[in-house]
Formats: sequence, structure tokens, C-alpha cells
Amino acid sequence: MPKDPLIDDDQLDDLERELVGRARGRVLEIGAGRGENFGALPPDVVWQGLEPDDVRREELARRAREWGHAAVPMAAGAESVPLPDGSIDVVVGTYVLCTVPDVRAALNELRRVLVPGGRMLFVEHVLAPRGWVLPLLQRAATPFTVHWCAGCHQNRDTLSRFAEAGFIDVDVRRVRVSDRPLPPTPVVLYEGRAPA
Repeated sequence: MPKDPLIDDDQLDDLERELVGRARGRVLEIGAGRGENFGALPPDVVWQGLEPDDVRREELARRAREWGHAAVPMAAGAESVPLPDGSIDVVVGTYVLCTVPDVRAALNELRRVLVPGGRMLFVEHVLAPRGWVLPLLQRAATPFTVHWCAGCHQNRDTLSRFAEAGFIDVDVRRVRVSDRPLPPTPVVLYEGRAPA
């Protein structure tokens, strides 16, 4: 089986912008951080952000206003989204599921707030799919990244979690991102949909 393509950070940025740019309608961005994805979102989406960190949420609120989004970011985690069932067309997340304490609960909650057939657009670094050296290194590094990198678990098999939550793959692209002098970082760009 061939290796996933090796790309650099600029190429990854282009792929991320293209994926996030597919969002339409009512969009929930989980772990929205400081609003780094605003420039990639189409201007006509109805954006709602979810950010549990108080400092980031304050900056996110300011940047949301600058980008013309009326919604005030919600202070909640992905495991408990304060929105009604079937109220969102698309959920967006970039490098967030690695930090969520309970991924299964979060994905079930996201499925709840999505309309039937609603879409998931995610960019995540993930456990390497092949070999044994890099997955072993990721597992060994995870206690350190959890402590020093805002709760990041480098050893998560996120694609399996999407499938377990009932999402249907639409477009799944795996890449390796150059991270010299360290080994390349496995990343997945995922578009899926909730069952109709």
C-alpha cells in the first residue's frame, strides 16, 4: 500500500481552506479558537461558534463581529452543545477532536444538532495508519502533548470514531505533513454526512 502524500504547511493550509470553504447554510464551528477559519468560510453562512476557553472565546467574539457574524460564541464543550436537535447544516472543526475529553459523546452530540444528511467538515491530526514506529512514537508522546499542548491526544483514531457515530464518508483525504526534524504528522481532511 503506497504512503500517504507528503506535503508542507502551505499545501496543508490550501487544503484546509478548500475544505472549510465547502460549508453552507447554518454552520457550527466547534473549538473555534480565535477565529482562524473566518477567512475560509463563505460570507453568506450563518455562523455559530463553540469555544470552552474563556480567553479564546473573548477574542473569538471580537473577530466574529469583525467578520460580520452576529452570533455570540457559546461557552460549552462539544459533548454538550446548547442548540436544538436538527438546527445545524454543517459542523466544522480544525484540530479540535484531539483535545475533546469524550470524543464519542461529542460526535453523538454533533449528530444530534445536525439536520438529517447534514455535513461534517474536519481537519485532524490522527494516529498514523500504517507501520509501527510512528504510532509507537505518537503513543509515547501523547502524555506530554496532553500536558503541554492544550490536551492534544496524538494517538486518536478519529476516522473510526466518525464511523462509530454513524457518519458516512463523503471525501476522506489522508496526508503526511512535513515536520522536520520530527517524523511527518499524519493528518486527515474529512467530509462526512449524517444519515438522512
